[in-house]
This record gives sequence, structure tokens and C-alpha cells, in this order.
Amino acid sequence: MRRLTLFTAGTVLTVSGAGHLLVNGIGAGIDRVDPFQDLKNRPDAGRGVNFLVVGVDQRDALTEKERAKLRLGGASCNCTDTMMLVHLSEDRDRASVVSLPRDSLAELPPHHDPATGERRGESRQKLNAAYSRGGPSLTVRTVERMTGVHVHHYLEVDFASFMRTVDAVGGVPVCSTRPLKDKKAGLDMPAGTTKLDGAGALAYVRARSVDGAADIGRMQRQQRFVASLIDEAASNEVLLNPVRFRRVSSAVLGSVRADRGFGKDEMLALGKAMKDFDASSSEFTTVPVADSKHRVPGLGETVRWDGPKSKKLFGALREDKPLAPVAEKSQKEKGGGDGGRADRKAVLVEVAPGSIRVQVENGTGRAGLGHRADEELRATGFRTTGIPGNARKDDVERTEISYDPRWDRSARTLAAALPGAKLRKEQGRGPQMKVTLGEDFEKVTPVREDKPLDAAGKGNRFGAVSGDEVSCG
Repeated sequence: MRRLTLFTAGTVLTVSGAGHLLVNGIGAGIDRVDPFQDLKNRPDAGRGVNFLVVGVDQRDALTEKERAKLRLGGASCNCTDTMMLVHLSEDRDRASVVSLPRDSLAELPPHHDPATGERRGESRQKLNAAYSRGGPSLTVRTVERMTGVHVHHYLEVDFASFMRTVDAVGGVPVCSTRPLKDKKAGLDMPAGTTKLDGAGALAYVRARSVDGAADIGRMQRQQRFVASLIDEAASNEVLLNPVRFRRVSSAVLGSVRADRGFGKDEMLALGKAMKDFDASSSEFTTVPVADSKHRVPGLGETVRWDGPKSKKLFGALREDKPLAPVAEKSQKEKGGGDGGRADRKAVLVEVAPGSIRVQVENGTGRAGLGHRADEELRATGFRTTGIPGNARKDDVERTEISYDPRWDRSARTLAAALPGAKLRKEQGRGPQMKVTLGEDFEKVTPVREDKPLDAAGKGNRFGAVSGDEVSCG
């Protein structure tokens, strides 16, 4: 895959020879806002560049019929539905995305009421109320006060622009090892990989009733979606084709609001600086939470941050330090191979391959096939015997997996590694499965356990995971 992401748009345009012309046209369509007006006593700028990206519950651009179809009943709340801090490192080789729960318990700074113009003192509210009570300016002030992170740029996206972006890219594949349903959001997605259009993607990122994780689970799905969107745009070479890039960029920026300082020069400079940026350079996490159901009189359930851990997280952002463990330089950087990124293509499965025992038998006349398959299965994590045998027949056409019905979930994991294999139930076989290789066998497909993001990041300092771990692969 090309070492390109949505962040490298300026580079593509510059190389194409039409950069300034296209960016001028795109930039002219951005609605501008001044979220930094009259801001005082702000945090130090620190190292790198910080964006506050907010998704706003605005439905005015949608018809009543569209709102009904998308399960967007009622009026807009004029509040932020999603909020992320995006930090771009000083050397532009890393992007750190920190999700901020919309129900976070916050202390809004003193501000003027936008409806009456009256001066309001500090008040305890949910974080998403900052937008409705004081717009982008109060939102930035509140986030800077809570995090101690200087916001350099502000980007605001609504429901309509989000859907247009997904449709312009051509849809985004999203995977799950189990069906996902949420009647309130209109989500009904089967297990496996589903390519979502704009409407489907909106339901996926808005769903809150899929499991008991509520808003935290929703933010994790949003992070997965962002990573998959980046992969899709890059793999389809959206950014290499000026015409397609213009269509996608117009969809992204046509109804986006941004601060006045984020213009064409900043876009081009950013893209040029990040020409070697790829998906493995991104990392995702959520602000550490002490209590996700902290009740406050008059506010109901709120999300209370873990003070000490949050302070360390945002301190790392200010100091431009990586949040996820830093991997060794890839083989590609060392001058060979595929950059060590083969694991990015791994299929997500419900059961970890490391918990599955497998005996391999060669059912063909192809010498050495059993040893190769055993080694490939072991390489992707399965507990093979290491001593493959020969089946009774040497003319098996289709690979077969024999398994005890009590271990059906594990059998599905093994089947994902051997696409097209026939599953055969065998009562009393026990936990060890048998693979009989057929003439159809070519190679093992890498698989990896589909862990919740908080579990995937467990064990490292900030619970962060790289974009490779977040996307479907």
C-alpha cells in the first residue's frame, strides 16, 4: 500500500503540479470560525501541532425524510457529539488521537451566554454542553483548561459532511467478529466485514446501545472507523488521483468549519512535511476514566476522568512523546521486505489463535506441503504439533477441518486462517483440531484476536494502540 494517508493530501497536490490551484479552490469553500478570539492565559504551545476535531449534532442540512431514515429524530441539540484531540508530532512522523467522552464532567470557564449576552460564571456541566453554551470558543477554552494542551487548530464536522466524505471515498470496510445491532442508531451489521456507505457509517459511529460499554465503546468504534477510512483512502489511491482527491476533499471540507489560521499554505506545508507518514504512524487512545457512571445532581450520569493518569497523558502530548509502544524500524526502512506490515492484513477473529491446538495432515501428493502449512499456522499464532503427518488419502481436493462441536468458536478462527476449508463436526475429538490439507490449499491467511481497544492497549502506559491494530487489516 502507498505510504499515503488523508494527512498527506498537500503532498499529492504539490507533486501533481495542480496543488495550489486545487487547494485554493477547496480552501475557498471552508466555512471559517474564530474559536481563539479573546482567549487568555492559554497553555504553552509545546512541541508539535494540536487539532481539536469535533463532530457536531447539526441536522439542518438534512431533509425530514433523511432524518427519519437515519434515525435522527428530534431537533439538533446544537452540541458536540464527538470530540478528539489530534496531536501531530514535531517531526510529522506520528499522529496521536485522544478521544474525549462527550459526557465528561467539566467546569465551564466564565463566559457570555450566546442567547442573552449575559456574563455567566463557572459552572459544572457535561463537556458537550460547552458548545451549546458558548460555541467553538468556549469549547476550546474548556478543553485547554481540562487538558493543559494548547489547541492550534479547530475543525468542526456535521452529520451531512461525514456521510458525503464516506460516499466520496467509495465506502469504508468495517469488520466485527459478532453481529452489531442498535435500533436507536439504525445499525444492523452482520459478523464479518461490511463495506459501509455514508448512512451506514453514521449509524456505526453513533451507536451507543451495541453493548454495555455505551459512550466508551462508541468512541472505540469511532477510532476503528477512522483507521479504516485512512486505509481505504490510501489503498484505493484516492490521494494519487487529483480528480478523485478533489471530489473527496470537497466533500470533507465543503461543509467543515475551521479556524481562520488553517488555510491553503498550512495544508500544503503539512502535506509536504508528512510525505513519509503512513497508517502505522497513527495511535489511538481515550482519556483515562476513573468512573464512567459518576452521578451528579442535575446532570445525571457523567464520565469522571482519572486525574493523575490524565495529567500524565496530556503531559506526554505537550512533550511530543509517543503514547503507544515504539516499534522497531520496519524492514522497509532497513532496505527490504514489505516493511514488516504483513500483520496489517490479518483477519480479526473471536478466539485468539494462541489458545487453539492443531494437528496438520497432508492429504495430497505434494511433498513438504504439511510442513509448510504447519509452519504458517504456527507463524500466525496457532499451537501446532510441529509434526505434520500424512492423511490416509493423498487425493483430497478440498481442505477439511475436523473439530469437536464444543469448540465451534475456535473452529471458526481456524477456518478464517484457511479460507474455503470444509468444517466437519467430530463428537469427542476434544480441543485439538485436525486439518487435512487438500489440493485447494495455497497459503495460510494471518489472523489475530479482535480485542476491545482498551484490552488491546492494556499493559502499555497510556492504553494506546497503533492504527495497524485499530483497523480491520
